[in-house]
Amino acid sequence: MLILLQMLHSEAERERFEQLYLEYRQLMYYVAFRILRSREDAEDAVQQAFVSILENLRKNSEVRCPETKAFCVLVTENKAIDILRSRRRLSPAELDEAVHGVETPLPGDGGLADALARLPARYRQALLLRFYMGYDTGELAKLLGMDRGSVQKLLWRAKKALRAELEKEGTAL
Repeated sequence: MLILLQMLHSEAERERFEQLYLEYRQLMYYVAFRILRSREDAEDAVQQAFVSILENLRKNSEVRCPETKAFCVLVTENKAIDILRSRRRLSPAELDEAVHGVETPLPGDGGLADALARLPARYRQALLLRFYMGYDTGELAKLLGMDRGSVQKLLWRAKKALRAELEKEGTAL
């Protein structure tokens, strides 16, 4: 963590990042461990997640708010899935379908929120980061370690899967 703190330019940023670290590190470890089932891999995922959070620190206005908590969980899930993918050598499509990540309660009226919660973690992450957190495809590409075309394809697949979930429920967009 000391190395990460040295990357910040102002004392206010350092304090804010330290608050984020203290507030969410255990939750992030829990999220990563549920996906990876390995203490060492979970710790690696959390460390990588904090590096990504550090790079996007200005996007989160408050430390203790639902958006920041969701962002920390999503980034951690993404990093854990990346580690899982590298360990298992699964294709992105196989991994997207196989890993559902951590079930997180989402705000909403039930229909859309429930359908979103049933999506694979990668799809849910992409949709939430894009449409709930407001990241554009360029920012998503950097955050997810993908190129823009891959992010657009991921978003297309995620929207298609969400549409299918809603149609199963008899709810249409």
